[in-house]
Amino acid sequence: MTRTVADPLAPGPNPPRPPRLAALDVLRGIAILGTLGTNVWILTDPEGLSGYLHRISLSPTDSWMWAEKVLQQLAQGKFLGLLTVMFGIGLAIQQTSARRAGRPWPGGYPWRAALLFLDGLLNFLLIAEFDVLMGYAVTAAIVAFLLTRSGRAQGRWLYAMLGVHLTLIALYALSLVLAEPSAPPERTPLSPNPYADGSFWDLVVFRAEHALAFRAETIVILPLSIVLFLVGARLFHAGVFLPEGARLRRRLLLVGFGVAAPIDLLAGLAGGGDLVLITRYVVAPVVALGILALVAEFYVRRSHHTGFAGRRLSEIGRAALSCYILQNLVASILCYGWGFGLAARFAPEARVPFTVAVYVTVCAVIALFAHCWLRRFERGPVEWLWHSSYRLLNRA
Repeated sequence: MTRTVADPLAPGPNPPRPPRLAALDVLRGIAILGTLGTNVWILTDPEGLSGYLHRISLSPTDSWMWAEKVLQQLAQGKFLGLLTVMFGIGLAIQQTSARRAGRPWPGGYPWRAALLFLDGLLNFLLIAEFDVLMGYAVTAAIVAFLLTRSGRAQGRWLYAMLGVHLTLIALYALSLVLAEPSAPPERTPLSPNPYADGSFWDLVVFRAEHALAFRAETIVILPLSIVLFLVGARLFHAGVFLPEGARLRRRLLLVGFGVAAPIDLLAGLAGGGDLVLITRYVVAPVVALGILALVAEFYVRRSHHTGFAGRRLSEIGRAALSCYILQNLVASILCYGWGFGLAARFAPEARVPFTVAVYVTVCAVIALFAHCWLRRFERGPVEWLWHSSYRLLNRA
């Protein structure tokens, strides 16, 4: 009788799926709620993004404005950076899964990126002009191909894109130094104001008419997004979530919290609105790496203990795409004129408690949604639609 010996390196037809890392889902949940911590100030401003950008340029004149400035600075850029890094980690996980199953990479991934871009486009037009999904889709499509290159080639791309990004920031900083002092131009309020007085369709038209201005941030930070995607992928492969990654986590904690966090807070509070681009796009992403390392360290030590808060964050993280869209939708219903119109009804001195109340309410709504939905379904609704559409397109 002939005995067949299986090749242990040959991929099987259905390789077992590795267990989920609890830290990944919790980090996604933290990133989703953290981005809301920045975006909620846009949503509660009676003039939306335009009013928000004007307000962050003002110097605080009373205790409420100082409270607003501190709360904004605590969230500013850190969780956007964390969310971007988590997308890069997700891309690395998908590449690893494809290799384990013997599938080519990037294979059909461009279809996933195209569907994410479509999700972002709809989110931008219908819900939030500060959408990040379109930018992530473009970045993911680029990085998916970069991950096929050698580690050295990826490193060259990472440092090249970092150089481009820092050059842009340096040019901005130089313009601040060379600019002659002058009185700020008088701001003309939005008239008509589609946020407070317009219909749902009025806001859709407003976003479409000003699409280039609203998408400028996404275009400008594309090099930084590529950097953070690649950093996320490299940290994952370096074992940042594994016990043997303790030294790496200690370094990230030291740089993130020991160096970057104090600089970010001091520059953000003392530097005024002129420094927001520097803190948001240079220092804050480093703080985000400290947050990642802190959560990774916690779950390496307590892999089977998540607690109530950890379970809720994990559920939000498992339905991150759905929760990201839902949180902006719920806050829009509360704040905009086509909904309850609450943003225009509160006096400026009540802005901070009102914004905090909206934030807590929206967090509770999406946490309850994620909990109830995932008790019956494996994926969030947007995730399910995205996955099903990808499978359909990939078969064609």
